[in-house]
Amino acid sequence: MKPGPFPPLAQATLALHAGTTDESDGAQVLNPLVPATSFFTKPEAVGFSANDMAEDTPFLYTRWNNPTNALLEERLAALEGGEAAVVFASGMAALSGLFLSQLKAGDHLVISSVCYAGLAEVAHDILPGLGIATTAVDTSNLEAVRAALRPETRLIHIETPGNPILRLSDIEALAAIAHAHGALLSVDSTMATPIATRPLALGADFVAHSLTKYACGHGDALGGAIIGKAQAMAALRKHALIHFGGAISPFAAWLILRGLETLSLRMAGHQAGAAAVAAYLEGHPRLRRVLWPGLPSHPQHALACRQMKNFSGMVSFSADDGPALARQLAERLQVISYAVSLGKTRSLLFYIPTEALIASSFHLDGDDARSYRDWTGDGTFRLSVGLEDPADLIADLERALAP
Repeated sequence: MKPGPFPPLAQATLALHAGTTDESDGAQVLNPLVPATSFFTKPEAVGFSANDMAEDTPFLYTRWNNPTNALLEERLAALEGGEAAVVFASGMAALSGLFLSQLKAGDHLVISSVCYAGLAEVAHDILPGLGIATTAVDTSNLEAVRAALRPETRLIHIETPGNPILRLSDIEALAAIAHAHGALLSVDSTMATPIATRPLALGADFVAHSLTKYACGHGDALGGAIIGKAQAMAALRKHALIHFGGAISPFAAWLILRGLETLSLRMAGHQAGAAAVAAYLEGHPRLRRVLWPGLPSHPQHALACRQMKNFSGMVSFSADDGPALARQLAERLQVISYAVSLGKTRSLLFYIPTEALIASSFHLDGDDARSYRDWTGDGTFRLSVGLEDPADLIADLERALAP
């Protein structure tokens, strides 16, 4: 983007133009793909150790940084209103890197009791072995979060909307709780995207994305990102990206940059499709409950209206005969694909059994387990509404749900 000054730009414009690219005469009008792993340098330009890396260190090795990856970082930081970003090979690499850079033995983490299953397993199964205590709580309950805090709490991590039941957490209120305690707040905003929510503007210290999902949008690249203050991102790059080695491929970064260019338009389409599908499903006699933040029946619809400018394309629903219905839908659906993941142009549906998730990933018991079962029954159908015509999706569901 050519030098300003500019008035504040809209998200759709930032997704196309934010970041430093070559706009000299004859330059290509395309995001640059630089697949090189090494770059020419001089003896005095940079040391061999990442500990010598400074803000003005030139490109040396793609595990440290790369022109394509750097452009993706600049664009994500602009979309989230952050000072800087660091991109990783996956969302899990990004979040694991954040946790392991912010927490050490003796520290305490408070995490949403409902979040991406892989991250929940890191928190419950790996961090305690490193001497990092973890408490999972319903982060939609502010008093439960306050009660979980300890003197050694260093980080509160939330996911909003939460995967897979679309429960929301109040970012602004939780940021105030964290900071009053001397802790930091990180927010996984993958399902919301910066089109819907900008957690840093609401007080969060870090925002995380699985770029594999809506940011890429086409199901053909893995990636993850953390966005925050420049000093914290520089430390994250040295500690987590360079030393742990979870560097994103420049080609994957290039594909995600391509995806970002249509993010604003796609999210409008995802929301419109989800609104139509959710309204249809809510009236279906075979279903127990339908959850979408844009529905007035969602228990936190008021928070969604306050915190989200787009209600995203994720719809969750449950039925009394979940396992049998899952088999039926997998066999009958023709337009919607029975497959994992979310945020793609094509609609995807997957059934997640409650008891398996409670036991293997979330480790819920007592009131937390009862609350989760209340939301989802014996299992959650997670429907990622794509960009097909909503009438075709509804007709596909009507055929598949028929007795």
